[in-house]
Amino acid sequence: MSMASQKSSSATTPQATPAPTAKEPKRKRGIARVAKLLDAGAAVFAEQGYRAATMTEIAARAEAPIGSLYQFFPNKDVLADALVARYAEHVEAALDRIRAQVADLDGSQLADRLLDVLVAHAAERSLALSLLDARWEQPGVRPGVLRESLRKRITEILTLWRPQLPEEQAEVMSVVLFQAMKSLVQLHEEKRYPGKPEAIAHWRGWVQRYLADV
Repeated sequence: MSMASQKSSSATTPQATPAPTAKEPKRKRGIARVAKLLDAGAAVFAEQGYRAATMTEIAARAEAPIGSLYQFFPNKDVLADALVARYAEHVEAALDRIRAQVADLDGSQLADRLLDVLVAHAAERSLALSLLDARWEQPGVRPGVLRESLRKRITEILTLWRPQLPEEQAEVMSVVLFQAMKSLVQLHEEKRYPGKPEAIAHWRGWVQRYLADV
């Protein structure tokens, strides 16, 4: 193909439009404003659901001009993505703190620390999952990415905790432990059932024994 025909071809070929992204604040005032907008978005999404919520309502909840909201979050999808990312950052940071201290933990302590991670972020987790579920058909929304990232961190924690543990076994154990972490959140979130405190204690005891056997 000649240079001229290449230019002609590139000029007539439609270019993909980049997806809008959140604007990163650089100053303290902007960071505080974005945090307030995210909190407002989380509250409105939690109350009304993703589809019913509007950017106008979110700006009003944040007591911010609508233009300020659009300045940092061009549309509702970008705001939802930012909330999911914030949840991921909080959980990943909690796992990283466990990783930094794992050499000093016994099996029971490690079990309790891991089980506490998702329970401590239960409200954020519920919102993030609802936002992913509401948009799972949209391009770029990949609910499994976060799950795989958290499992990978748990695998790293296990291999640091027990260096002799084969990586393949640590990967399998990370699947079991992450499922146990999610199930404990569900046990906590159920409002009422017989023997709730005992059931939670039994669940924790099972995970403690699971790690004690390593």
